[in-house]
Amino acid sequence: MTLEYDLLVVGGGINGAGIARDAAGRGLRVLLCEQHDLAQHTSSASTKLIHGGLRYLEYYEFKLVRKALQEREVLLRSAPHIIWPLRFVMPHDANQRPAWMIRAGLFMYDHLAKREILPPSEGANLARHDAGQPLKGDYRKGFVYSDGWVDDARLVVLNAMDAQERGARILTRTKCISARREGDIWHAVLEHQREGGVQQEEVRARAIVNAAGPWAARFAQAVPQAKSGRSLRLIKGSHIVVKRMFDHPYAYIFQNPDKRIIFAIPYQEEFTLIGTTDLEYHGDAGKVEIDAAEIDYLCDMANRYFKRQIGKEDVVWTYSGVRPLLDDSAENASAITRDYLLECDDAGAPMLNVWGGKITTYRKLAEEALAMLAPHLGASSQSWTAGAPLPGGDLEQPGKMVARYDFDAYLRKFQARHPWLPAELAHRYARSYGSRVEQIIGQADSLAALGEELSPGLYEAEARYLVQHEWARSADDILWRRSKLGLHCGPQHRGRLEAWLASLPDHATL
Repeated sequence: MTLEYDLLVVGGGINGAGIARDAAGRGLRVLLCEQHDLAQHTSSASTKLIHGGLRYLEYYEFKLVRKALQEREVLLRSAPHIIWPLRFVMPHDANQRPAWMIRAGLFMYDHLAKREILPPSEGANLARHDAGQPLKGDYRKGFVYSDGWVDDARLVVLNAMDAQERGARILTRTKCISARREGDIWHAVLEHQREGGVQQEEVRARAIVNAAGPWAARFAQAVPQAKSGRSLRLIKGSHIVVKRMFDHPYAYIFQNPDKRIIFAIPYQEEFTLIGTTDLEYHGDAGKVEIDAAEIDYLCDMANRYFKRQIGKEDVVWTYSGVRPLLDDSAENASAITRDYLLECDDAGAPMLNVWGGKITTYRKLAEEALAMLAPHLGASSQSWTAGAPLPGGDLEQPGKMVARYDFDAYLRKFQARHPWLPAELAHRYARSYGSRVEQIIGQADSLAALGEELSPGLYEAEARYLVQHEWARSADDILWRRSKLGLHCGPQHRGRLEAWLASLPDHATL
């Protein structure tokens, strides 16, 4: 039997998951297919910031920056467990941008959009400021401003969860191998990768959204009758992770001689995340990796500022991804616009192509996509996602956005309910799952009641929840995308987790 949907979304990154959620919330029958795991590529390889993009002001991207700044606090309230405020310190280098230019940029950054949660920017005497201690003595003056941090891969999963809970069908390890338009209906063939082999399924949909990220141009070109002359530029961004370089809660933004900036950010309690690079990429988007020159570049840029010097031997983990940016003919990869374009081919059944974008503006992108599709599908034109929490984000009242941002108050209440949980584990659970953590703990009243410890900090109860509710099927899904516990485990732990996953009775059909 061929199943019928209102909307087929191709791509399980942040844009595809956000569109599926918005569409399902408007009552549409939605199917999302992702060829690999949710957020396996670009959407888990970001610098993990919810930010306006301070440096984009230099490229006169005022509209994009304003849009992103407006979204910061919407997202902070919708998912206060996985998104939180972060203060950034910018040491002033007199050989780079002049102080007056930075002050002017920060003034605009503070005032382009309304702020209620995030404090304004300010100057800082780094000789006395906590964030000045790890820096070389040359840096005595700086600036401090606000943005947000996000667990990017979990943000994608939470959007997919909300979509499913509103009626959407979410298929991972499922590739759309063909689509043809016949009048007002799309006929698509999906290919499921399962333990038992490859299975095919044909579905019909009244509209398709091409949110395939780095593969969007290829998908559009492969669809008969589809009209699109757009091209993407794939820009490689790589990050390194080293042991913690400072003990305070601030992050850094460093200006570099090549006019680029890099960030140094507190990461997973024990580490520092440093990135990113910006390089044209022409290889396989599914197999992107950092190279030695990028590691050297990031170490060198950090070493310009920090007293503690680092090299490749200090790197404990790296990750890379490609950003599919709309080709605007900019010569410098850093200057290519991070804005998005939605292109709807409605010569028959609509096909909406998503070009470009950034994680901060995904919700707005989805809202605009549905505004374009709603008239064709008879869906509600009423936007709704700005006022609805993501799963686990209702920390104060079930089903409601938080009225004020106070994660620490929620954590204290959670720890009081479960005093047997070690403080570090309680914090990670609350941060990762918010109010949904009670589904993991259930009636447990001890660590032993959570089951076997499959790898350091990972108990069976959590792993089972990730399999049953978050589409986790492999060790990498759990250790690197649903969590970052891979930073703390060795090959023996990974093997134990893989054996546990293989032992599940329905593993082949998950």
